[in-house]
Amino acid sequence: MTKNENIKEFYKRNKLEFIPIEQKNDIGHFNIFKRDSTRKKPITFNRREYYKITLLKGKIKIDYADKSIISDKYALMFSDPLVPYSWEPLDVEQDGYFCIFTETFFHKFGLLKSYPVFQANGDKVFILNKLNVQDIEKIYKKMFEEINSDYTYKYDVLKNLVFELIHYAMKTKPALVCAQEKDRTNKIATLFMELVERQFPIKSPYQPLELKNPSDFAINLNIHTNHLNKVIKTTTGKTTSEFIAQRVLQEAKILLKHTTWSISDISFALGFEEPSHFTNFFKKRIKLTPEQFKNQWLFEFYNF
Repeated sequence: MTKNENIKEFYKRNKLEFIPIEQKNDIGHFNIFKRDSTRKKPITFNRREYYKITLLKGKIKIDYADKSIISDKYALMFSDPLVPYSWEPLDVEQDGYFCIFTETFFHKFGLLKSYPVFQANGDKVFILNKLNVQDIEKIYKKMFEEINSDYTYKYDVLKNLVFELIHYAMKTKPALVCAQEKDRTNKIATLFMELVERQFPIKSPYQPLELKNPSDFAINLNIHTNHLNKVIKTTTGKTTSEFIAQRVLQEAKILLKHTTWSISDISFALGFEEPSHFTNFFKKRIKLTPEQFKNQWLFEFYNF
């Protein structure tokens, strides 16, 4: 993976003029485009330093984190700085809309990271039907009307429209039944997940993970390991060790797919003392060795 693309580099890559917007107490950025006015070339697998919500019309292959999805007609995709992604148009008929914005655009307005679509393990792609598309297109058209208006508070309206997109997407999925949690429990879980994600992406095989087990995280959070285990089990349904292992496994798949690093280098970067320990860890969960997984993915990629 290359250096994370910032929003100015996005404009430069797409040959668009970048004009920052200034709000009362903050500088943020928001803009909206039709997809048919931008390039339809494949987007390389990488993280971006901005947020994007895209209505995709047309057959397209989407890769995010360690997942791959093919949308035959319509999809709504959420991308954020946490999760790397790429996509590849599979036909010439591509259309849709997207809005692009920075986290600072929502300063004191709402917490984007609290929504599952902008969390590391959340759903990022929502397959749509024609009725869904009509509803979502209305929201994007409202965005165009607002951004081109002279209304003093138009950016507040645009923020509300972004949240409307978020809630519309989440309603297309079955609701999850969650137990009510105390504020402190939520805070500990959120801080733990942020600590986990802060270690990624791994950009060099010579800088191994510093936090590798529950006790490492508990020390950083200044709580007892048993209490951390209880909180994570309550909020995620997984043990702390399982949660960490799942994220390490996800990063392992990404490195195997999208880098030329050796198995030994990946093993060291992920904090394993010996490559054999990494192989055992990976095979236990995937039923393939890292080398078998990489070879299988390369075969499928070149024969797609």
